[in-house]
Amino acid sequence: MYNIIQTLHSYWAYVVLIVLIIATISAIVKTVGDKEYEANDFRRSLFTLIVSHIQLLIGLVLYFVSPRLQLFGELGMGGVMKDAVNRLYLVEHPFINIVAVALITIGYSKHKKKLTSNAKLKTIAIFYTIALVLFLSRIPWSSWIG
Repeated sequence: MYNIIQTLHSYWAYVVLIVLIIATISAIVKTVGDKEYEANDFRRSLFTLIVSHIQLLIGLVLYFVSPRLQLFGELGMGGVMKDAVNRLYLVEHPFINIVAVALITIGYSKHKKKLTSNAKLKTIAIFYTIALVLFLSRIPWSSWIG
C-alpha cells in the first residue's frame, strides 16, 4: 500500500506543479500587462486549488503509513533533525508544503473578494508564486527525478 500511495503522490506532484506554474505565469503576465480577469483565470486558480488539496491529502496519508514515521520513536526528534534526509522527509517537506497549500487557499479566497481585475490577478500572482517557490524548495529532487 505504501508504494502505491508514494507513486501516486510522486506523479500527482507533476500535475500540481504544471497547473500551479500555468496559473502563476498567467496571473503574472496578465498583471504586468494590465489585462482583464476572465472566467479562465477563475478556472485556473480553482483547478490549482483543487489539485493542490488532493496532493495534500495523498501526502498526509503517505506520511502516516510511511515506515520513516517510526524513526521519531527510534531516534527521537533530535535524532531525526540531525539527519538531513530524515529531516527533509519527516519535517521540512510536509511542513513547507502544508504552508504552500495554505498560501494557495488564502490567495484563492482573497482574490474572490477583490473587485478589480488587477487586484484579483495580483493576489493570485503573489500567493501562488510564493507557494510555487516553497514547493520547489522542498521537493526531494534526488529521489523524485533519479
